[in-house]
Amino acid sequence: MSESRVSSFGSLYDNTSLLQYCNDDNLSASSSMELDDRLAYLEQRVQLQEDDIQLLKVALADVLRRLGSCEEQNQGFSSRGGPTKVCQILQALPSKPFCNGYLPQKRMGGYPSSPSSPKKEVVLSGKSKTKETVFTVDDGYVKMFLRGRPVTMHLPDRLKGSYNLETKAQLPEQKLKLQWVYGYRGRDCRSNLYLLPTGEIVYFIASVVVLYNVEEGQQRHYLGHNDDVKCLAVHPDKVTIATGQVAGTSRDGKQLPPHARVWDSVSLNTLHVVGMGVFDRAVACVAFSKSNGGTHLCAVDDANDHTLSVWEWQKEKKLAEVKCSNDAVLSANFHPMDSNLILTCGKSHLNFWTIVDNTLTKRQGLFEKHDKPKYVLCVAFAENGDAITGDSSGNMCIWGKGGNRIRHVVPGAHEGGIFALCVLKDGTLVSGGGKDRRVVLWDREYRQQQQLEVPEMFGPVRSLAEGKSDSLFVGTTRNAVLHGSFSGVLRPIVQGHMDELWGLDSHPSMEQFVTCGHDKLVHLWDVATHQPLWTKLIEDGARSVGFHPSGSVVAVGTVTARWVVLDAETADLVSVHTDGNEIISNVKYSPDGNYLAVGSHDNFIYIYTVTENGKKYSRVGKCTGHSSFVTHLDWSKDSQYIVSNSGDYEILFWNPSNCKQVTSIDTVRNLEWASSTCVLGIGVFGIWPDGVDGTDINAVCRSPDQKLLATADDFGKVLLFSNPSSQPRAPSHSYSGHSSHVTNVTFLHDNSLLLSTGGKDMSILQWRVV
Repeated sequence: MSESRVSSFGSLYDNTSLLQYCNDDNLSASSSMELDDRLAYLEQRVQLQEDDIQLLKVALADVLRRLGSCEEQNQGFSSRGGPTKVCQILQALPSKPFCNGYLPQKRMGGYPSSPSSPKKEVVLSGKSKTKETVFTVDDGYVKMFLRGRPVTMHLPDRLKGSYNLETKAQLPEQKLKLQWVYGYRGRDCRSNLYLLPTGEIVYFIASVVVLYNVEEGQQRHYLGHNDDVKCLAVHPDKVTIATGQVAGTSRDGKQLPPHARVWDSVSLNTLHVVGMGVFDRAVACVAFSKSNGGTHLCAVDDANDHTLSVWEWQKEKKLAEVKCSNDAVLSANFHPMDSNLILTCGKSHLNFWTIVDNTLTKRQGLFEKHDKPKYVLCVAFAENGDAITGDSSGNMCIWGKGGNRIRHVVPGAHEGGIFALCVLKDGTLVSGGGKDRRVVLWDREYRQQQQLEVPEMFGPVRSLAEGKSDSLFVGTTRNAVLHGSFSGVLRPIVQGHMDELWGLDSHPSMEQFVTCGHDKLVHLWDVATHQPLWTKLIEDGARSVGFHPSGSVVAVGTVTARWVVLDAETADLVSVHTDGNEIISNVKYSPDGNYLAVGSHDNFIYIYTVTENGKKYSRVGKCTGHSSFVTHLDWSKDSQYIVSNSGDYEILFWNPSNCKQVTSIDTVRNLEWASSTCVLGIGVFGIWPDGVDGTDINAVCRSPDQKLLATADDFGKVLLFSNPSSQPRAPSHSYSGHSSHVTNVTFLHDNSLLLSTGGKDMSILQWRVV
């Protein structure tokens, strides 16, 4: 065959031509994949869609036929030239479905395959509709598939001769016990802070309800929920508690219905589950009746018409329901003297609902000569049965007992909205303001007596609860809880983040850890006091954070391509840099402290030399080779190499001294890694269950003693594995507490604790390793 014909023959198989001819089959594989890769991807699609298996096989054959036809036209096919590549593929296609789902694939990480004799392969059958794992004995690598994409992981020489896919991994001997929960959900929830007779305050964040004894510095946790808790109510007996949650999603994608749980605050045992399959979207409000001993529970869901329902909760029986309002409903409360009267309030309404013969009838609150507020934000009840409301105009309205007319107005009680009201045991009233952040004490005649102001950094008032003696607990919209009195000051006892939370790292030698989030806050926490040692507000939302090995500084990557360095003791700004124009997803110092690697969503890893114990930085260059955003990276123990993962499931290796990609597998096969945060690699292969997407595991961390691996996934779970996890589908201990996606995990330097962060739940959970 002439050189021109060979050239023409080769051009037929370039990426552009193949995409052109495969367009009708909706191939979504990377444009860099070769023909064999694309065929494997098509075969994977066949297996994933059993209902369309015959159709896809026809499509695959049609693609090959069209390629063959085009090849013949372009080349003038002759018998002397021998069979073409397409003809060879057609002849090699099996007449029956592939028994193991395996087709030859190009190795991930830029290691080209070389022609050689057939390799000995071991295939592990999977239980789901995914490609099976393949172990190639001769070359010593394991190939797994994530949504049809091949991920090749090379075994170190010490495992080559003994590795077996069928070997069963062991559960770790250690387990986790939830020790502390950082944060409070005040940003978008109301009436969620109460003092119990045990001396504990009760509140929630993520899917955890926290019972916190401030004097003893101890927490207990109710863990019955499987997703975000949205509301809380305390029974008149001060022991029984009801909490409502949002709709959740299980690991296999099934909807978990919203519901309310009634539980015992002493034993933490669930007593009843109410409304499973009845509520829509979320349970937004719950309240117990008062005058009949708390027999009834009312709830409002988050459906478009916000259905109000009344339950005999001990029988889990619904007594009545009604469409409450098309607008937001912010509160629902039984009248303390009439178990047949419920007040709901929210946008442009205050409604009085009467229960008669299992039917709810409505009377609207009449503002008459008074301006109707945009929102009625909260309701409380005076000793004499009057209802007291706070609204978005800053007015307090007093409604005569059981009536729907205003008896008295306190205009301008606050500048801006009144977010919370609390009637104290002595009959006086405390109100909390939004815009003005004031906490005001009123006498029985609604005359102002005293006031406090919440510091600006903690934000407006969200909830109020009476404490012991003359003290108060104040929950704020910036997810903090303060404790104090009118004769003193308010001090924070619970703090947290206020927006999506991703950045987490533990101190290399002290019992401290650092977090950062999209709220632009960086906190350095003390694990003993559970309080921040310092808080730094930076200019941009933060996404990643890492300690220098000396512990002297921390680097913080932001969502705006900027990364900053802070003094770990004083929080002073040490250095500011910008690389690219995308999110900085990873910042990690080398073990010797002489380099900093900055992983970006622009597909590059920027390398800096570090001097003066983390105070000075000089850019070496950038590592170019990933075809998607950088997600994770680790340094070798000798600080000579980097391994990185990307959004398209690549595993690449780098030499940081010259920013060159290392393409020789023998150079990196036997390296020891200082950390194990990359979610793809032979040492963490077993953390991936069947059928998951490559984005379902957000983070992994190896314990300093190298005995454990912890993972953070998209299903609200923290999982604990034995390390290394090199066998497929390794067993694990599973722990709940977060909601939705868990974004990060890290062990404390002495292996005693594990820290985990929730993304949108904004929580930090501290687990004791036992």
